[in-house]
Amino acid sequence: MNSGSGIVTKTAFVFIAIGLCVSCKTPGPTDLSAENSVSHARFPSKSARWYGEPEVKRAVEAVYPALVRLDVVEEQGDDGRMQKHRVTGSGTIISKDGYILTNHHVAGRAVRIICRLANREEIEAVLVGTDPLSDLAVLKIDPRARRNPDEPLPFAVFGDSDALRIGDVVFAMGCPAGLSQSVTKGIVANTAMISPSGRSELTLDGETLGELVRWIGHDAVIYPGNSGGPLVNTRGEVVGVNEVGIGSLGGAIPSNLAKQVAQELIGNGKVLRSWIGIEAQPLLKQMTNTAGVLVGNVYSGSPAAESGLQAGDVITEFNGTPVPESRAKENIPEFNRLVLTTPVGAAVQLKGFRNGQPMAWSVRTTVRDPRQAKEVELKSWGLTVRDFTRLSALENQRPDVKGVYVDTVRPGGPCSECKPPLKSGDVIVEVAGRPISNVAELQAVTRELTDNESSVRRVLTKFERNAQLLLTVPQIGPEPQDEKPPRPAKSWLGIETQVLTTDLAEALGVQGKKGVRITQVAPGSTAEKAGLRVGDILFKLDGQVIAASTPADQELFDNLVRVYRIGAQVELEGLRNGEPFKITAVTERQPKVTAELPEYKDDRFEFTVREMSLKERIDDKLGLDLKGVRISAVQNAGWAALAGLAVGDVLMAIDGQPVDSVAAAREKLLRLRETKPSRVQFFIKHGARTAFVEVEPKW
Repeated sequence: MNSGSGIVTKTAFVFIAIGLCVSCKTPGPTDLSAENSVSHARFPSKSARWYGEPEVKRAVEAVYPALVRLDVVEEQGDDGRMQKHRVTGSGTIISKDGYILTNHHVAGRAVRIICRLANREEIEAVLVGTDPLSDLAVLKIDPRARRNPDEPLPFAVFGDSDALRIGDVVFAMGCPAGLSQSVTKGIVANTAMISPSGRSELTLDGETLGELVRWIGHDAVIYPGNSGGPLVNTRGEVVGVNEVGIGSLGGAIPSNLAKQVAQELIGNGKVLRSWIGIEAQPLLKQMTNTAGVLVGNVYSGSPAAESGLQAGDVITEFNGTPVPESRAKENIPEFNRLVLTTPVGAAVQLKGFRNGQPMAWSVRTTVRDPRQAKEVELKSWGLTVRDFTRLSALENQRPDVKGVYVDTVRPGGPCSECKPPLKSGDVIVEVAGRPISNVAELQAVTRELTDNESSVRRVLTKFERNAQLLLTVPQIGPEPQDEKPPRPAKSWLGIETQVLTTDLAEALGVQGKKGVRITQVAPGSTAEKAGLRVGDILFKLDGQVIAASTPADQELFDNLVRVYRIGAQVELEGLRNGEPFKITAVTERQPKVTAELPEYKDDRFEFTVREMSLKERIDDKLGLDLKGVRISAVQNAGWAALAGLAVGDVLMAIDGQPVDSVAAAREKLLRLRETKPSRVQFFIKHGARTAFVEVEPKW
């Protein structure tokens, strides 16, 4: 998983599966406790004789039917636009009403999710809520949408992850590489695994994963695609959610944490956590006679700073709970959980030491904002941008959260071409004389400046870069369609030729002759009507020798024809099957070449179509009567590319309506913006085959 660009410095982190949010109003909280749940899981082939170990049978029968494969379309900001990707992962049904637990990195950025059940039934799911800090997300399917709505939905129950011991047998279930559901067996290798010391922190959407989670390390074999799948004990209970692979070990999020997060996401759509504004670290080696954690950083203006906490203080007690002696990074998540799970707004009492002297502090917690806001695309600017959160503003040493952070810039777009160009990390603070505090204000100003505009508009923009306050003038507005300038009319005979080289002339028995050989005759052309054929050799044009004898003379014959007016009669002399012939033909207007043909670029479906030239119809054996337009460009990681459309395809129909011109394609595509269907059916020709392709844009 590439953590992407953002406000906080991040590093790339490869998860087991490479996973925007679809909101879902949920009913009241669902009780996920094992004592209040009766699993309806049934192993699909229970009637078959079982030859394996009893503990494997018990685990498989309890959880396997609740295991699901997730096919996800996600969006990620990159190169100044929201790019779309298909990812696969795994999940577990955790309630009879269809809630599914998986990883944030699988489905937290989803715009479309298809859930494949163990019986191979496919149902669309929606994102209920997601939590990057724990890398967990909850989805929901509607049991009434199943083929048999009355059939009980299988679901799994949680076990106690704190009861796991090193050496316990566990089973990793999931859908490796997007394949069908699978099970592997191993043992618990570590109950408090974190990322290796000395390496860069592992981050996800700005959040440091080790801040809260200590993984259950195990050696049950897992592969890309297992992310979000359950780790199961021999009692058939979910004791973890597989998240990461490091070396030969898999790492699973403990079920006790996963269960708590899932309940909050189901009830509230998000997880509310407390923040006091400190960063804790293990005690220094010379601190041999103390317990607790060392305060490494206190954020300016935070509750901790206002309460007098300082870097170097040691905290030994948090609101009456002793803080364990923290000698290693593995101990820090325990303290962080004490802070994060405290009710927001609570007054908590801290005890500890400063320079060996006892200290006490009273701190009132506040809401912990995400470390990074979600990026938003501004098409007319060629940017993805973010708001500042409290934490990202502090990370960037800003006095407040005002301004819009430039996340990524589209190469060749308005903001990369202006002088000076905008760069990732810049902060937009004013546009057209108006202060800009957040993304919503920038979007509103952009709409005012570009509504009803048919051309780009220069906009004075003030932005901050490090300590400088700079001005630039990007040209924003609708992306202009390429205008095809008219070209002078040229005469043409409707044939393609090759030079009669010295070697070719000798091989054909016309040694010493100069001229051209006809390689193609356009259907319906004046050449075809005059009787010219493929294989004819032409020596003279209106009595003038066609002096072509080397490859460098390839354009000579065409240039001779072009000097005639359109509609002129010309006499051609040559040889056919060894016999001399003369033919009179009439010149005609040369059909438009590709560079002259009209095209239309659609920024919603992210592809370009154009008319087809006569030459490509002939060369590609499409036929003159084929109705359609050529797909000439497909935006990388766009909706059209995601559906499988490719450069060279011929688009023949949209939702069953024929498309016989660029104008017709444009009209139909623009009309779809009004109806906003969830799926649009394209009928295409790809080489010798035709196919129906469903494109699923996000409106």
